[in-house]
Amino acid sequence: MPRGTSVIGAISISLLIFIPTTSGFGQQTISSYERGRAMDMLATISSDVKKHYYDPKFHGVDFEARVAEARQQIAKSTSVNMAMAHIAAVLDALHDSHTFFVPPQHAFRHTYGFVYQIIGNRCFVTQVRPGSDAEKKGVKAGDEILTINGYPVSRDDLWKLQYMFGTLRPQLSLRLTLQDPAGAQRQVDIAAKIRDMKRVMDLTASGSSDIWDVIRDEETQEHLMRARTVEYGDQVTVLKVPEFMFSGMEVESMLGKMRKHDNVILDLRGNPGGAVETLKYLLGAVFDKEIKIADRVGRKDTKPEKSKTLHNPFLGKLVVLVDARSASCAEVFARIIQLEKRGVVLGDQTAGAVMEARRYDERVGTDTVVFFGASITEWDLVMSDGKSLERVGVTPNEILLPSADDLARGRDPVLAHAAELLGVKVTPEEAAKAFPYEWPPQS
Repeated sequence: MPRGTSVIGAISISLLIFIPTTSGFGQQTISSYERGRAMDMLATISSDVKKHYYDPKFHGVDFEARVAEARQQIAKSTSVNMAMAHIAAVLDALHDSHTFFVPPQHAFRHTYGFVYQIIGNRCFVTQVRPGSDAEKKGVKAGDEILTINGYPVSRDDLWKLQYMFGTLRPQLSLRLTLQDPAGAQRQVDIAAKIRDMKRVMDLTASGSSDIWDVIRDEETQEHLMRARTVEYGDQVTVLKVPEFMFSGMEVESMLGKMRKHDNVILDLRGNPGGAVETLKYLLGAVFDKEIKIADRVGRKDTKPEKSKTLHNPFLGKLVVLVDARSASCAEVFARIIQLEKRGVVLGDQTAGAVMEARRYDERVGTDTVVFFGASITEWDLVMSDGKSLERVGVTPNEILLPSADDLARGRDPVLAHAAELLGVKVTPEEAAKAFPYEWPPQS
């Protein structure tokens, strides 16, 4: 997740904590027991960071002072969510895309009914859920989001707003300042859809339905994040990889589909990254030799990371599509394609969120257990050109962005142009139908 200075300066999590909002929920008064539990979480998370963070000097940040300050703030917090935000602010001080707090799950699920992302340096609505309050209020794909709850939206700061309003402090509603493709501005309040969940779930008793709810949720997520393919005649295979969470066997299956044609478009737009092992296999699917991915620079030493080698890899023409949501392993893959001159990268500047981290899952409690954790960077990645992609990202060989009008009219000029480069004429309207957006079910 890239950091930087926007027109108003980088938005800090600690700043968001103290600005009151009228649409927050779940802000019940914190009990002494909950306050003590938050203190325990802070102690555990800070200990994990001190043991495992790749830079023992924390980039010059006085980490102990940050922890002490958070302890004082938690002692004065008036809600559980505020206490959790203070823990998150400690890790945010490191300005590291892969080091962040994973708070306990809320006892509810919420959705705002629309999807939005950075395109170039502007933020646009890309999808609106049918029947949602967003649709009822007239929010449409192609609307530019100028502010969210009063905060200006920028490429550098959008992820913090999403983390705050989606994970740390979900809101009953979001106030958006929008601009339509014609330039007209308006302000709308979008109500979130809330579904209450059990505050305590039984994941051990054989007669409980809670465990099956968890399994069904995992199956739904696996379906939504599956790899998909589209073929354009006998010339081009388009493979959409939504994340890097596939086994070697699954990558072999993708490779079989890639071999059907001499031209492949690998769509990594919206791909947040994932497992390094998947990256190794996917590189092995498009190179006939072992490739050095990067040098892993850790707390004590530096180690090279290399790709896998697969039998009969795809060696035809390759075009890789990326956007501002392409992060981590997706960025590394795209940059290696450029460095090795293996293909062409099209689309938008990527996220610049490239570190190697490990998820540390923790818990507090005995009979009733609360789960929480942290993602902690253990290795910086330095590419073969001697540079890191963190806070930089990948600049495509050709920057190509959909316009507000393209979003409003359901066109995908990026995929259409990629197909044209490989000798296939596809209209932007046809390209947009290749991988229709799938909403997760809601009850």
